[in-house]
Amino acid sequence: MPYSTFDVAGLAAYLHLSPQQVKRLAERDKLPGRRVGGEWRFARAEIHHWLESRIGVADEEDLVEVEGVLQRNAPAHHQHEVSIAEMLPAEAIAVPLHARTRDSVIRAMVDLAGGTGLLWDPSAMADAVRQREEMHPTALDGGIALLHPRRPMEKILGEAFLALGVTGSGIPFGAGVPMSDIFWLICSTDDRRHLQTLARLSRILAAPGFLDALREADSPQAILDVIAETEQQLA
Repeated sequence: MPYSTFDVAGLAAYLHLSPQQVKRLAERDKLPGRRVGGEWRFARAEIHHWLESRIGVADEEDLVEVEGVLQRNAPAHHQHEVSIAEMLPAEAIAVPLHARTRDSVIRAMVDLAGGTGLLWDPSAMADAVRQREEMHPTALDGGIALLHPRRPMEKILGEAFLALGVTGSGIPFGAGVPMSDIFWLICSTDDRRHLQTLARLSRILAAPGFLDALREADSPQAILDVIAETEQQLA
């Protein structure tokens, strides 16, 4: 990947911070970086993972800020806002999702995504998602899990898209969090788009009443209507 590392000035511009702020964060181990010849260097992939972890614990104000940073730094052809409703094909929605264990959830979600024709190697995606879950579970409070591989898998995807499954009851999916019953599979083709999708999805999930409405929806179209209405309210 071109420009795979940042210096202090480059990362400051990328995150819309001052160089002094970047140095201070790095020196306090708040940013993933290392010194090379006495100068700070930051790997783009590690910065994206740092942003991803920040999204996971962010409040609404932080999520809006992250979305803005990613939007301002996107290439010209990617500077349109992410739409969760547009990224979620009706055929990639299962209500209910028939699964009772973590592994069966992963298999069912990957099979669901494979049924769209946009995922060309479901087995490779399932393996990558399992590896990510073993490294760091993606289950969150609220009964949600955001399944995804550690890095985007553009070589096995026709385009970036989402899949969604809602089980009838909770499943133990991650240590230290309640049972999960709403499962998203994020299929991304590049790091930046993945982060934009994650930030937008996190804002929707945090919207008042959204999760209750999602659980009450009884068809793919009803779910898409709930998502589209919530996105309009965010806008």
